Amino acid sequence: MNSIINAQQPRTDFDFADIIRKNMPTVSHEIGQWCVYPNFKEIEKYTGVLKAKNFEIFQETLKEHHMADLADDFLFASGRLQTLCYKADIEGALRTPGFAGFQLLDLHDFPGQGTALVGVLDPFWEEKGYVTPEEYSTFCNKTVPLVRFPKMVWLNNETLNVPLEVAHFGEKPLQAANITWEISNQAGEKIAQGNFVKDLPVTNCIPAGNIEYPFSGIEKPTQLVVSAEVKETGSKNQWNIWVYPAKQETVDKQPYITSALDNQAMAQLEKGENVLLLLSPGSILPEKGGNISVGFSSIFWNTAWTNKQPPHTLGILCDPKHPALAAFPTEKYSDYQWWDLVSHCNAMVLDDFPADYRPVVHLIDDWFTNRKLGILLEGKVGNGKLMVCSADLQTELDKRPAARQFRQSILQYMASDRFNPSVSLDPTLIKSLYK
Repeated sequence: MNSIINAQQPRTDFDFADIIRKNMPTVSHEIGQWCVYPNFKEIEKYTGVLKAKNFEIFQETLKEHHMADLADDFLFASGRLQTLCYKADIEGALRTPGFAGFQLLDLHDFPGQGTALVGVLDPFWEEKGYVTPEEYSTFCNKTVPLVRFPKMVWLNNETLNVPLEVAHFGEKPLQAANITWEISNQAGEKIAQGNFVKDLPVTNCIPAGNIEYPFSGIEKPTQLVVSAEVKETGSKNQWNIWVYPAKQETVDKQPYITSALDNQAMAQLEKGENVLLLLSPGSILPEKGGNISVGFSSIFWNTAWTNKQPPHTLGILCDPKHPALAAFPTEKYSDYQWWDLVSHCNAMVLDDFPADYRPVVHLIDDWFTNRKLGILLEGKVGNGKLMVCSADLQTELDKRPAARQFRQSILQYMASDRFNPSVSLDPTLIKSLYK
């Protein structure tokens, strides 16, 4: 939890210069070791004397918790987070002046020592379906464009001004290399571009120039893609960033907001009102998720072998088209706009909820426990409608733009006609979650 990925707000301007030895080459050892959810399709690949009994057990417990249908989604979502974590580690190494190199534990999973699913390939050196060799080589290659973002979440009253640099460890230097950059929206429409011409010696930390773009023209919550390319080598890299309105729309039809499903909140629900229950971190009972350490990254190595070293989860899973997320642009998996929310939350264990119940935002649990976890859920209670969130949506929101925008998205949804949960929930289930 003390790693840069978990302990510090997302950025790509850090490096490891302070630990580089001046009198000898420094090579980092076994970086990464970020886990991914098991791929149960691997079981049938074991055709010899060795059987994947570990995977069979994990599959059984997932089924016992009524989530067998989510196995592929858990694999894909956790795999996208794993890829993001490896990208962060590798780019950090490539940005470090004087670094002699980095060494991954392996590209494939290590089935032993408690089942270490740390590879982007399975033990048979085959793809798992969430990252391609082409994508991986954008940040792990002999020539890699790099951008030093001081943060990944911005407001539309700010201007992007970030240095673009290149790490080039090709066979020979490149003279007058053409380095281009562009910014596009999620629809793939280009909104800004630029280029630099630069000699690339065989080294890293080669400054190319600055990417500058004012966000004042962006009025709605937006995910942008910033990409950079060295034309001569075809080396292209990219990053997602988010821009949110500095001034938010007023939500006229506010729900009743409470920190407990007390008599007053229940009275509102009985009247047919909308209620938003905000369960602050620390309020969830230990056995209901309060003792689950949630970090932004996925699990390191595995919890069985590391004495349950946190974090204990593998990122989020959601439906990006769910109207509660309409003003919080996202894919179905964790990216950097989720860092603040999962860094200030408790998991809610929903095993006692109806078997087919699904939260709006899942947390993917450790495969050894396979609990049904969520941080945002909804349901009908009495005559009213209830939304429950266990991420902190109340503290210092002026300094936490992603949390503020997530809250705004929920409020806009609850004020709309689209807020119409299909499942009725027993209020005692909700009350059993918190102290």
